Amino acid sequence: MKIVAIVQARMGSTRLPNKVMKAIEGNPMIELLLKRLAQSKELDQIIVATSIDERNLPLIDHVRKLGYSCEQGSENDVLDRYVSAAKIHQADVLVRITGDCPLVDPELVDEAIRRFKGANVDYLSNTIPPTYPDGLDIEVFTYKALEKASQETDDQFDREHVTPYLRNSGKYKIESIKYSEDLSSLRWTVDEASDFEVIEKIFQYFHPQINFSWGDVLALHEENPAIFDANKRLIRNEGAIMGTGQKLWKRAKHVIPGGNMLLSKRPEMFLPEKWPSYYSKSKGCKVWDLDGKEYIDMSIMGIGTNILGYGHPEVDAAVQKTITAGNMSTLNCPEEVYLAEKLIEIHPWADMARFARSGGEANAIAIRIARAASGKDNVAICGYHGWHDWYLSANLGDDASLDGHLLSGLQPNGVPRSLKDSVFSFNYNNYAELEALVNAKDIGIIKMEVARNMEPENDFLHNVRKLATDRGIILIFDECTSGFRETFGGLHKKYGVEPDMAMFGKALGNGYGITAIIGKREVMEAAQTTFISSTFWTERIGSTAGLKTLEVMERIKSWETITQAGLKIRQGLQKIGNNYELSVSYWGMPALTGFTIQSENELAYKTLITQEMLAKGYLAGNSVYVCIDHTPKIIKGYLEALDPIFATIKECEEGRDVMNLIDGPLCHSGFKRLN
Repeated sequence: MKIVAIVQARMGSTRLPNKVMKAIEGNPMIELLLKRLAQSKELDQIIVATSIDERNLPLIDHVRKLGYSCEQGSENDVLDRYVSAAKIHQADVLVRITGDCPLVDPELVDEAIRRFKGANVDYLSNTIPPTYPDGLDIEVFTYKALEKASQETDDQFDREHVTPYLRNSGKYKIESIKYSEDLSSLRWTVDEASDFEVIEKIFQYFHPQINFSWGDVLALHEENPAIFDANKRLIRNEGAIMGTGQKLWKRAKHVIPGGNMLLSKRPEMFLPEKWPSYYSKSKGCKVWDLDGKEYIDMSIMGIGTNILGYGHPEVDAAVQKTITAGNMSTLNCPEEVYLAEKLIEIHPWADMARFARSGGEANAIAIRIARAASGKDNVAICGYHGWHDWYLSANLGDDASLDGHLLSGLQPNGVPRSLKDSVFSFNYNNYAELEALVNAKDIGIIKMEVARNMEPENDFLHNVRKLATDRGIILIFDECTSGFRETFGGLHKKYGVEPDMAMFGKALGNGYGITAIIGKREVMEAAQTTFISSTFWTERIGSTAGLKTLEVMERIKSWETITQAGLKIRQGLQKIGNNYELSVSYWGMPALTGFTIQSENELAYKTLITQEMLAKGYLAGNSVYVCIDHTPKIIKGYLEALDPIFATIKECEEGRDVMNLIDGPLCHSGFKRLN
């Protein structure tokens, strides 16, 4: 009977890349593991099983130089990798060791093998239930049992984690080894940087000896527990229940403040600890996560960037042609001239245009130009206008000034105090409030969204236009979000009110970075009296994508399609709400439909909806940014999936505890610092 230890190891770990080759006292971690395991008296052979990924070449080379066999197999189907490696080496009994457990104890391995020999079972481990420290996991099983399991299970979880089918199918004789006390809360494995910190300190303590026992480590823990503090908050086997995207998000928060570049895409805004977080590809209204799972996006669709759906073939083809021709040059790209002319053609009141790549930039450019043109500093604002200092300065006097326009909890840290009392907020449809600001604060600029969560009332927009004209104030409409969703151009065309300047973003390039500032000549020429300039505003992809996106939109009248789809979604939501006697309120334009279940538990209900819809294959919350690929069939399926969730919410309104239904924390309702 040939007994072979198979050590699974790879360089592409999501949470801690290259961990098996990270050096401890000058030796790669995998080398320390193999040298310790080699002290086993019951093993006939030790081999390493890695994947065919080219990143593993340094690992393979090092392992073979140490004198061990190293076999390559599937990256994700680790069960097949084990079967293949075992077959090559004609193993009868396998001992499974993972490469992230460098404190593997050879005496404990030998004890497990001896128990396996005497038990007449197919599978034995010290993990059912776990009583040893995490990092001392040992599994022993027959090759025949593993081969049979590989033939019988197609479950992705079984194949990724090798042995669940042996333990859980009920088809195999299994045995367990338990320690005399439960030490399973101790963490001696390496999944994250804090784990490696602990393991490194342990080896440093015993250096130069490497063959210390697990009992020695336990004694060290009792004598000097501070060595083990770094990873004590991590959860045992958390990786087995986390998707690749969730693992990468944990890693991201160690190297990127806040985890990413956009607050609205943080998983905590949707479903903390469960959201897929990252995508591998997207097309139409579908998104695939890093594990290849497909979702229908009934959520924010790239924060509203893709009216024509993800990866529109005509837009992508135009961009690919640009890439082939060259995206950057010492000379200027002609497409920016063509795009400026097209936007002015769509908006005859405008004479000139400038371009940038993000909505925040466009808003900051517009304010700089308007201040230069008006000769005044003070700005009255209504709505969300980005993250720049000029905007957040509204919170310098009152941290809640922007709560109704942006998010609650935003502090203007880092914004110069000298900007205080230069930006003042007013509420939509409150003309008297705006008029009072103009009378009291020497306002030179009014910047506002045309509409977001409500329609204008009592000629609000026309009155604002008249006030600006009468007082010589520059009126700016921020259409970064609203543009091209109800009209071919700005939403202001719907209401018949022309501003002095307007900005467009998000949907203008259908996912490619391009934003535009258009305006009247007498205002826009002021850009020549100040310095506004940036290298990557001159790249070619954005303008090319913008031109092709406008061409497609105009041809298919995309704004009509998405508005009707949004109305259909809203009508369906209302019908479901009525069926279950839930009080549902709606906000936003039809193509940016949002809904709230009126209840003291509204945040919990939003979290529940996201959780349950995710399980059904939808990215969903309480808002839907509509694209042309949200077909009637897609909408019908979405509403049918929501119906039983609304039924559950009705039960919660009648006394069932919604918190017992949510598997994790609630989603965030505003800005929160992430640790």
